[in-house]
Amino acid sequence: MQLIFATNNAHKVAEIQAAIPAGIQVLSLRQAGIVQEIPEPHDTLEGNASEKSGVILALTGQNCFSEDTGLEVAALNGAPGVRSARYAGEQASFADNVALLLQQMAPHTQRQARFRTVISLRWKGQEYLFEGICPGHISTAPMGDGGFGYDPVFIPDGDTRSFAQMTLAEKNQYSHRAKAVAKLFNFLAHQ
Repeated sequence: MQLIFATNNAHKVAEIQAAIPAGIQVLSLRQAGIVQEIPEPHDTLEGNASEKSGVILALTGQNCFSEDTGLEVAALNGAPGVRSARYAGEQASFADNVALLLQQMAPHTQRQARFRTVISLRWKGQEYLFEGICPGHISTAPMGDGGFGYDPVFIPDGDTRSFAQMTLAEKNQYSHRAKAVAKLFNFLAHQ
């Protein structure tokens, strides 16, 4: 079975590859011969995930999936949320986004947050949505140098380490993306 994953983010592809069962081949956009970037114009994770999978389905006619992920911080009324990748601006780096988040969190003692992933699967002409949530909190300073994005400042419930201090296998025990992917592949296993 082959599925196109509507991303060129190598970190996301690696996380998905590490979580999938044998017999399913996941292709990035580049591997599928698609070079255009897919816009994320919506104000919800669901809307962006659906947009991306719909564009890939229209381009290829093949079964595909996409995801959108946001870090939702309670003290910031759910921000950065759907704007997580562009929190500090359209051209912001991971470090820029983390720095802005830590600056905005400085006055807050309540540091609860969650990562939330929504996957949109286009399968045999139908769309299916799968959600994964990882609760945790924001540290006061970056810890570790692994992972990507907000991983250095996100500590999942049940651990004392940040995602950036974990191996990919350890992260996937908690990961929002791994939870959503597990739902996706459980669905496919019964098709």
